[in-house]
Amino acid sequence: MANKQFPKSLLLFAVFLSSVLQAQDARIELNERLVTVTDNFLGSLTREQHNQAVFDFDDEERLNWHFIPRERNGAAFRDMTEEQLQAAHALLRTFFSESGYAQAEAVRNLENVLKEIEVNGRFERDPDNYYLTVFGEPGMDNNWALRYEGHHLAFNWTFVRGLGIASSPQFFGSNPAEVRSGSQTGLRVLAAEEDIARQLVESLTAEQAGMAVLNTEAPRDIITGANVDISRFDVSGIAATDLDSTQQGLLIDLIAEVASVQASALYGERMNRLRQEGTGSLRFTWIGSTDRGAPHYYRIQGASFVIEYDNVQNDANHIHLVWRDFEGDFGRDLLQLHYDGVAAVSGTGHTH
Repeated sequence: MANKQFPKSLLLFAVFLSSVLQAQDARIELNERLVTVTDNFLGSLTREQHNQAVFDFDDEERLNWHFIPRERNGAAFRDMTEEQLQAAHALLRTFFSESGYAQAEAVRNLENVLKEIEVNGRFERDPDNYYLTVFGEPGMDNNWALRYEGHHLAFNWTFVRGLGIASSPQFFGSNPAEVRSGSQTGLRVLAAEEDIARQLVESLTAEQAGMAVLNTEAPRDIITGANVDISRFDVSGIAATDLDSTQQGLLIDLIAEVASVQASALYGERMNRLRQEGTGSLRFTWIGSTDRGAPHYYRIQGASFVIEYDNVQNDANHIHLVWRDFEGDFGRDLLQLHYDGVAAVSGTGHTH
């Protein structure tokens, strides 16, 4: 009997289905680990700390995020015992990738740099003034969330009843962007996020730069700020399809650099979504001078997300970097899927 070959389309579908199932398995395995480390952390807290750290999932506090020095709600590092700190860091090592955890720690330790170089500063600089806050009860069948926040760190993870894990808003900051005095002179915590973008903008031809670079004053901060709701930006900058293959590679590398702070399964989901949406949806915008050391801003907008970066404050030595999902921030798209599914089964009168 002659061998029959499967149509190429079926083989491609089989490969795609296999990759989807592998990604789903990785997400489920990550979800289980995140539930475990969060439960372990909560179990280490005193009753008073637990009351400070845990809110209802639907509490409005879950959307009360920011990246500036301010009063915060949650369990503070500075109030934790050594055992509790170990549980907190075990949690963070699981939520972040290895490089993401190291970067978050470097951002936190910049508080020591600011304490060393600032004279009569108006803010308290304390690397232990960072908070973990849990919303809801961690569990595979529950809606729950975790926030990790302090000055220049704001990470939000939302879990929706097995439908997925949302990982935005995601914010890193670095002040100073480059340490220019003191014991850590030369340190650049967010170096790659500037250098890859600069390599891309410097590779542009005059015609490409005419599309990508807006020679106006750079925004003083990320435009989305700490807004809970954001909208897509008007079309600006250069489309990825107007870049050559090397330049497109740099653009993808830049997106991957920002995405890779997340645990590998979440990083993989972000990059898979980007592949599904296609590079045709991407646009790169640079605002301000392209001279190193001068104020500048860039933005990458895709079909479902936006990355904003600025280095303007403190004589262009102070970086803000954010990843936002237009529909997915705080798990909104996943929650809508869940609510729609419940309504389809139980009717619109069902309460959540």
